[in-house]
Amino acid sequence: MADGVRFKVKFNQKVTAEELTDKTRRSAARGLTEATEHVLSVSNQRVPHDVGDLERSGAALVDETELVGIVSYNTEYAVVQHENLDYKHKDGRTAKFLELAAREEAEVVRLKIAKTIREAFK
Repeated sequence: MADGVRFKVKFNQKVTAEELTDKTRRSAARGLTEATEHVLSVSNQRVPHDVGDLERSGAALVDETELVGIVSYNTEYAVVQHENLDYKHKDGRTAKFLELAAREEAEVVRLKIAKTIREAFK
């Protein structure tokens, strides 16, 4: 590399690869928690609403071991409300409320996770 630019970085040898991996996973889990809560919030703006039971049943959970985020609704009619495209809903409310929110907010989810990892290493 005659024409290249070189620089030397000294790595703190007191930090192990395991510690870096653990820090990254913990940070990713925090970002995933923020992201799932965000998707739930967006979904709640679209969830069919009569008295609010379906909306109140929504939950955002994270499996920190597997780094999997879960957004769910827990009523006996949640699946029917989500899947039935023939139901008529009040303005702004729709079927596929969770699926649409997850798809439309995918980039926000990625950015939230990346941000928490980046901030952990500042």
